[in-house]
Amino acid sequence: MRVPVIDIHPHIIAADERRYPRAPLGGHQSTWSQERPVGVEQLIAEQDRAGIRKAALVQASTCYGHDNSYVADAVEKHPDRFAGVFSCDILAPDACDTMTHWMARGLTGLRLFTTGSTMPGQAGWLDDPRSFPAWRKAEDARLPVCLQMTAAGIPQLEGVLGRFPGLRVILDHLARPVQEDGPPYAAADSLWGLARFPGVYVKVTERNFVGAASGKATPETFFGRLVSTFGASRIAWGSNFPASERSLPELLALAQDALAFLPETDREWIFSRTAQTLYPSLGTHG
Repeated sequence: MRVPVIDIHPHIIAADERRYPRAPLGGHQSTWSQERPVGVEQLIAEQDRAGIRKAALVQASTCYGHDNSYVADAVEKHPDRFAGVFSCDILAPDACDTMTHWMARGLTGLRLFTTGSTMPGQAGWLDDPRSFPAWRKAEDARLPVCLQMTAAGIPQLEGVLGRFPGLRVILDHLARPVQEDGPPYAAADSLWGLARFPGVYVKVTERNFVGAASGKATPETFFGRLVSTFGASRIAWGSNFPASERSLPELLALAQDALAFLPETDREWIFSRTAQTLYPSLGTHG
């Protein structure tokens, strides 16, 4: 491609537990962050090996909870390589002040964790009225919000998007849709329905590429439907490294192979230009 590859979903785990103490959401640390911790310098080395130029670091909520210090320090140290995505409790009375604090530290995205390995199921607070001030602040600041969620949360998200139409949200892992039923992928109808909201972006990761080769699904039919529904300019690739067990070069190759059928322009959006749209600082350095 004519553009640098950008990853919008790696995580970093510090070796120094005194400076960066563990405080995982759900009360217990994720297995991957204990068994496969990757610090920021190691991540840079892995990116260089894979041919990935830049990344948006996503807070490791299942290790650090809402303490985003390590991500903020990494972005401050390597502004030519990274943007940063922080986490906070948007139901807290001081949520807007907390958002202001981390934005002042140079972080330009927010992540909300409503499901995952340490917190199974789908939390029901996305459209809680206590969250509205934070949603409004994100809308006003043009702060993209990553949502770690399942399709069960989409009705709540639709209510939020109706109330705050200027929001930009990014569905981590495509909100984990069912894929194995194959075309026309009726089991993912709630995902396709979100395309009517212009501020909804989708993040494709390993689980989606594996799912697109399962059952009756194929990469050509699933990702062809995804691109025709959302447009490549609202799709971005994320590695989920090192939460995913594959190496970073393997994760990139998996994605590139699955999307090789797309026109080059579409692949440039998915692997680079959409990331720069969401996190403009990733496009401001050489």
